[in-house]
Amino acid sequence: MADHPPRKTPSAPPLVGRLAPSPTGAQHIGNARTFLLAWLSIRSRGGTLLLRMEDIDSPRVKSWGAEQALEDLEWLGLDWDEGPDRGGPRGPYVQSLRLDRYREALAALQRSEQVYPCTCSRSDVASAASAPHRGAEGIIYPGTCAGRSVAAARALETAGRRFAWRFRMPRRNEPLHDRFAGTRTCDWRGDLGDFVVFKSDGTPAYQLAVVVDDAAMGVTEVVRGDDLLPSTFRQLALYRFFDWSPPAFYHVPLVVGRDGRRLAKRHGDTRLASLRRAGVSATDLVGYLAHSCGLLPEPRPVRAEDLIDRFDFDRVTRTPWTWDDRSMATWMRDRAS
Repeated sequence: MADHPPRKTPSAPPLVGRLAPSPTGAQHIGNARTFLLAWLSIRSRGGTLLLRMEDIDSPRVKSWGAEQALEDLEWLGLDWDEGPDRGGPRGPYVQSLRLDRYREALAALQRSEQVYPCTCSRSDVASAASAPHRGAEGIIYPGTCAGRSVAAARALETAGRRFAWRFRMPRRNEPLHDRFAGTRTCDWRGDLGDFVVFKSDGTPAYQLAVVVDDAAMGVTEVVRGDDLLPSTFRQLALYRFFDWSPPAFYHVPLVVGRDGRRLAKRHGDTRLASLRRAGVSATDLVGYLAHSCGLLPEPRPVRAEDLIDRFDFDRVTRTPWTWDDRSMATWMRDRAS
């Protein structure tokens, strides 16, 4: 009997995670908490960590935002292996330098008639007859322009009309098996509707850009706030169209204010730069955040790297964390006395 070589089993892709700050404003406590979990998840398993600057929301981008985001992450002790400041084989690591890739993706969608030109403004959508039907992220697009073909864009351009490109959401109920939040289901079309992939100003929307980038950069794991869970179904639809493998998703609870609402300016100044100026050390904040996540039994100063060996998502609390600057100030005062 002839000898046969042992059958090779496909190896798992290298573990690659990413930190993806947006320079639309200062990084705050909520960003820091999610970044810490994303960093620990990759560092605890010896993976590669990328830093990508998501700066395509041009009207809101602050000139100082990118530099300060890097400073904030370095101050927290969260490092990365590839990024805009050090390069790497998956660059460029700034979204505004990757526009050709997004246009190529749009062209593929157009060739398949998977998108259509939409001239509706936000007020048009809000006032449409069927607009009161609300989904997971507000009013669902009623399909006003869905009858248009890709070729209709030429006539709109000739007439000088602005339009965005909307993705035709398929009718599916495919579940999302989130590694932290658990299995979630959604009626893709009924609960979310068609969504914009290219805006009327000619720039890519977040949903398309993040899928193109994560796929091109080989990202295998995404850790982010659970407010983005509905967006994940949109992204899964794009992954399916392009026949790309989606990453594993971990959607973690948000930081909220004392009123139970998502952290915002009304809850006071939670910017990391402001905390630094107030005398808060990185080890103080990392320890406080680690305690809030369930990684420490009580808050105490600690470096991010000292948490690597004990990190496990099974230990992370599954409820939103209420930020109270008075509690942290009291803790720091008591520790200093």
